[in-house]
Amino acid sequence: MCSATRLAIRCAEHARLESEFIEARDRMRGLVRLRKLEPGEERQLAVRVAMAIARLKEHVAEHGCERQG
Repeated sequence: MCSATRLAIRCAEHARLESEFIEARDRMRGLVRLRKLEPGEERQLAVRVAMAIARLKEHVAEHGCERQG
């Protein structure tokens, strides 16, 4: 079994983009658990998560770097 902390990342940009996605995802999850979000606020958070995913996918497509297990 391989834990997430033991996975290596090839490039610093990939690590930064992955961290950006995790931060956006966790922020949205945390706020949703705490309270009912206003529609505009929820949409803004969802866009932030979607954009982070898109940037990470674009980086992987351009550079071919991904997590190594």
